[in-house]
Parts: sequence; structure tokens; C-alpha cells
Amino acid sequence: MFNTKLPDDTQAKENILEAGRRMYDKDYCAANDGNISCRTADGGFWVTPSGVSKGFMTADMLVKVDAEGRILEKQTELGISSEINLHLAVYRNRPDVNAVVHAHPPLSTAFACARMDLDKAVVNEAVLNLGTVPCAPFALPGTTELADSIVPYLQGHAAVLLANHGAVTWGDSMERAYFRLETLEYYAKMLILTGLGPKAHLLSEEEKAGVESRRERYGIVL
Repeated sequence: MFNTKLPDDTQAKENILEAGRRMYDKDYCAANDGNISCRTADGGFWVTPSGVSKGFMTADMLVKVDAEGRILEKQTELGISSEINLHLAVYRNRPDVNAVVHAHPPLSTAFACARMDLDKAVVNEAVLNLGTVPCAPFALPGTTELADSIVPYLQGHAAVLLANHGAVTWGDSMERAYFRLETLEYYAKMLILTGLGPKAHLLSEEEKAGVESRRERYGIVL
């Protein structure tokens, strides 16, 4: 169960581990994909490490940072999530937000790959809990440009798609941020089932080359 109040360090880490297990069990993140963060009562932020499956994290793997992304506490040699700037961009622009979740749920990501907003009012729950979900312009993963790309969409929204990448949701608690991810995937499914599904927008050669150039950054050798 999630702790819905602004948590202390122990509760924040438990919330992240719970969200990570749920994301992994629902196939919202393959392999080591995705990242999660949680604001603490003392103003710090616990975040997931890089290179670890969200279904198999332990509390000692998590990293605590300040509002500038400087490491305050860590217990292992694992690095901090490559998308830390994405999370901090949300917190800087939405002081009411206490948790951020980034994942690659397949159906929502299909819309992200089509660079389509989720803006069709077909299901009550999505209208109530999400409203319109915009798709931010394409930016390379793990870059400040990716973090900057979502800033225009933070006010008045609860989620955003990342073009050809995935989705980000946020809320005043980890429970709300995570459940918005579930609602987002449900919304995408209803759009597909009602004939309003996406059509892929392929990466340009320049965009594809940019993504390939990030392999070294992530330690990927093919």
C-alpha cells in the first residue's frame, strides 16, 4: 500500500518500490526501463537508480538528491537515473507535485510513437482524472532537452507523452501519480478499441542517429 501523506525517507522509498513492482508486473517498463521519484517531508527527493529493473529494486539502491539533482545520500555504487532532469523539471514547475513516474506502457507509448495527443473524450474516468494528455516534441532520452520539452505542458495537465519514447505522470502523492499511469494506459486502450488508434510516426534519420549515439552513455554494446 502507498503512504499518501508527504513521506519521510523510509516511506518515500517504500512508495517507490511499490510503484516499481506494479509497473513491472503490468509490463509498463521492460528490462531496466522507467524511473520514479518521490518528494520527502524534508524537501529532498528519492529517485530510482540507473540500470536496475523496477521490479527488482531494493531500498538501498535508491538515491536521494536535492532540488538541483545533487546527491545527498546513496548506499551503493549504482548511478542516479539518467532522467533525473525530467523529474526535477516537474517539481520546479509544479510545487504541488510530490511524486513523478516515467514509464513505457505499450498502448500509451503507441500514441507517443504516433506523436498524437490523447484528446478524445471517450471514457469518463480519463476525462475526470487526466483531461487531455498532450504529446511533447521529440527529444533525445536522458538530455536536458527532453526535460525542457515537457515544461510547456505541466500546468493544467496530469500526464504527458514523450514523442517516440513513453509517458510521464505526476501527482500530489505516489498513489495518485502511479494510478494516473494506469488510467493513461486504460485511456489509450479505449481509444484503440473504439477505432481511434494511432499510426506510427517513424524517427527521421537524424533522430534515429541521435538515439543510437546515446548507446555509449547507457553502456550499451550491440
